[in-house]
Amino acid sequence: MESGLSSLLSVSIDFETSHLFFPRIIHWIMAGLFALILVTKVAPFMASVKRGERTMPILGEVRDNFRFFGTLVLIAAYFYFMAVVGDMFPYTGYGFLLVSMAFVLLMSLLYLHDWTKKALTIVVVNAIVAPSLAWFVLAKLFTITLP
Repeated sequence: MESGLSSLLSVSIDFETSHLFFPRIIHWIMAGLFALILVTKVAPFMASVKRGERTMPILGEVRDNFRFFGTLVLIAAYFYFMAVVGDMFPYTGYGFLLVSMAFVLLMSLLYLHDWTKKALTIVVVNAIVAPSLAWFVLAKLFTITLP
């Protein structure tokens, strides 16, 4: 009886694969959520783009092509320049810092409606402070290597 109880209370851990347990669960949850988003949101959206409609079935609003395609271009440029600038300053995180500052600035300007002095000041301060804070926390406090 005692050997049965002790086997229930003992834990055997395979350290070569144990670190993969929760990431595997999260991976499948994220894959399922991604498939759900594709089916419910992206498919109707892409169908409306293909038909040339300017009203998105998801939001019921008129699509702003300049902002829509500008966002896609900025995201692609962000990842491209992250590698380029990161290679100029390897293992320092300056690629992340500098490119993120430019990305936040340009995205904010892209979506800024009222170009007042106050609004532009807030956009510029946010473009400097937010990536700097993220860089400091990730690179310096947690010593995570950034591009």
